[in-house]
Amino acid sequence: MKIEYDPVRDLLYVYFKEPLAKAAKTVTATPGVHLDFDRDEKLIGIEVIDASEVIGGKIEFRLPEVIHASTGV
Repeated sequence: MKIEYDPVRDLLYVYFKEPLAKAAKTVTATPGVHLDFDRDEKLIGIEVIDASEVIGGKIEFRLPEVIHASTGV
């Protein structure tokens, strides 16, 4: 899964397949939220237009803290 957010256009896209996968069909789930499906009708991505308005606030992503375990080598 890959998530991209364009703050200039306020566009959020969540990829469930490689970003180069082509959508065969797009369905509008609700105004501003579009679901992209491949030719096998599997969900490949979700596009959210005016994302901060649809989600209801500022969009921020926090990366999980990485804990490095000692390998004992």
